[in-house]
Amino acid sequence: FDRDVSLESDGRDYWYWHVEVEFNAKMIGAYYVRLFRQPEFLLTRFTKLQLEEGFWAVQGPNLDCSVSRIIDDSDLPLSVREECIRSMADLFERLFATETFDSSVQMWWDSLCYDWHCGNRNRERGGEDLELQDVFFQTLAQVLAINSWNCQNAALHGLGHLHHPQTKELIERFIDEHPSLMEERSAYALAAARFEVE
Repeated sequence: FDRDVSLESDGRDYWYWHVEVEFNAKMIGAYYVRLFRQPEFLLTRFTKLQLEEGFWAVQGPNLDCSVSRIIDDSDLPLSVREECIRSMADLFERLFATETFDSSVQMWWDSLCYDWHCGNRNRERGGEDLELQDVFFQTLAQVLAINSWNCQNAALHGLGHLHHPQTKELIERFIDEHPSLMEERSAYALAAARFEVE
């Protein structure tokens, strides 16, 4: 997070695209859990622009020690990776529910769940593909229940890419429980239930 951030977005060459790091994956996973469970301090230490860029680095696959790489690291115990995923519900509830960011929050789950959308992971294979998908689904259900459209929208986006078999039921229940949902938001939720989000 502690980096100079340019306001220009066109043609930028982000620092985390090219950096090489040496790290202990289990330790980094524990740091992510700690950060996600108590993220509020970030707002007093960094600007919104720094946080936006930092969260893109944290979630995406370009940085070797990103959370997506930690979750994909099959050398780590599954329990460590699952705890990392579950702790993200706290990040959304304690930070993203009240603070708006540009695009990192909306795309958070896209970065982490897209493997099921494009077929790199498949529930039918069982094992990690099934177990991680279930943990993501449970976590996304928690985030969808947060009283914040920022969180709900991000969760719907993730659910639209995760392709979990209980997605349609979860989203239909969400729509039923939110009868005042604007038409545009309801349409987006239904698109997510059909796995038709971009």
